Amino acid sequence: MRHLRAWALGPVFFFAFARPSASAPPIPVDALFEEGVQALKAGRLDEAEAAFRRVLQQGGNRAYVHNNLAIVYQQEGKHAEAVAECREAIRLDPAYAPPRIVLGGSLLALGRVADATAELERAVKLLPKERLVHEQLARAYTRGGNPAAAIEQYRALRALAPDEPEYAYQLGRAYLRLSEWAMQRLREIDPGSARIYQALGHNYRVQGRADLAVRAFEKAAQADPHLPEIHLALAQIQLDQKNYDEARKQVALELALVPESAGALALQRRLQAEEGR
Repeated sequence: MRHLRAWALGPVFFFAFARPSASAPPIPVDALFEEGVQALKAGRLDEAEAAFRRVLQQGGNRAYVHNNLAIVYQQEGKHAEAVAECREAIRLDPAYAPPRIVLGGSLLALGRVADATAELERAVKLLPKERLVHEQLARAYTRGGNPAAAIEQYRALRALAPDEPEYAYQLGRAYLRLSEWAMQRLREIDPGSARIYQALGHNYRVQGRADLAVRAFEKAAQADPHLPEIHLALAQIQLDQKNYDEARKQVALELALVPESAGALALQRRLQAEEGR
């Protein structure tokens, strides 16, 4: 099966120009079907639509013909029509995977995320090594608010194409979305959670906003005085700012909670070394 892919930024289309297998019985309108294929490749959508319709009218009622007509409709933005053609293709040949991929894309465009996800999950079982299926399914999971499932699809893509930088980038974004989703859930469950303030503190540190980081970590310590790593983070900030007394105090508080803390012990040695200069 020949196909083209264009997944980088815009909508994803699955092109299944050829018939599904050489064993498929020829039909009298094969030449007309090929005309439609060439028109579709060239972007002459009106010509492609007309050719595929004539194939169907002249006895070529095959799944792959409906699939290619669905692609034309999808590219024209006629997603309801694309869905209808995909459904007919699947009815004619349930084991033929390409229309499920096209169907998933058009259902996503129509905002029917759950239906799109179901079709793409079926497609990925039929074509587990087809990257485009994983790409589309990852998009569906993301749209459906399931970042953990999206991560699994991007991990599968990384396994299929480890040298593709786009997949590494998208996997990183998926992990970020999962983190944001988890924080939102935490806010809903426990708005005053120490973990929320802890996460804020780390974000402020990354941004170089030490004053806001200190406030956030202090609120985390107030919310849960026994939570490890809070005082350690405060000690690191204070030591970076040469506030040795406060740094020493925070290290002592961390070691009181976790006496074997490697991070706190290392920071204590660093503090002693800097004060001894």
